[in-house]
Amino acid sequence: MTKKTTQRIDAASLRDRIGGPDAPRLLDVRTPREFAAAHIPGSYNVPLDTLREHCDELRGSLERVVLVCRTGNRATQAERALSRAGLTDVQILDGGIVAWEAAGAPLNRGRAGWDLERQVRLVAGILVLTGVLGGTVVPGLEWLAGAVGAGLAIAALTNTCLMGSLLARLPFNRAPACNAGDVAAMLRDR
Repeated sequence: MTKKTTQRIDAASLRDRIGGPDAPRLLDVRTPREFAAAHIPGSYNVPLDTLREHCDELRGSLERVVLVCRTGNRATQAERALSRAGLTDVQILDGGIVAWEAAGAPLNRGRAGWDLERQVRLVAGILVLTGVLGGTVVPGLEWLAGAVGAGLAIAALTNTCLMGSLLARLPFNRAPACNAGDVAAMLRDR
C-alpha cells in the first residue's frame, strides 16, 4: 500500500488558478481572529476545530479545495481530516498566508490581532518564567518550566500543538457558533 502524498500548491500557482474558470474553493482553517486580521480575498473561514467536527457534513459541499493557514501545519491537519472523510481533491497552500503575503499576493486586511503561534509563544514564555522565578520561592515549581519545555519538544516532534489547540478554543479566538448546515450552504452557494 502506498502512502498518499499531500498535494501542495505554491502562492504563484494558486494566484493564477483563482482567476481561472476552474477556481478552487479556499478554506482558511485559522481562527476567526486571525482570518479577520488578514485573509485571501474570496476565501472562507472554517476553523480547524469546526472542520474536524463537521468534515463528513461538509464533504458534499466541497470539491477542488485549497486549504490555507498561517504556515501550513493546521492546513495539513485539516487535509488529513478531509481525506479520512473521503475528500480527495484537496491541496494545501505551501507556506500558508506567510508565503502568500511574501509573494505580494492580495490580502483583505482587517483589525490586526495576535496569530495563534504568537499566543503560544507568549503563554509558554510566561509559564516558563513563572516556573523558574516561582521555583525560588515555592520549591518544585521549576518543574512547570520543564513540563512546558517537554510539551514544546513533543509539539515539534509531532508537528501538533496542544497549547495552540487549547488557545484556539478561547472565546476571543472563536467565531460565533455556526452549524455544519450553514457552513455547507455557504460553500455550495459560492
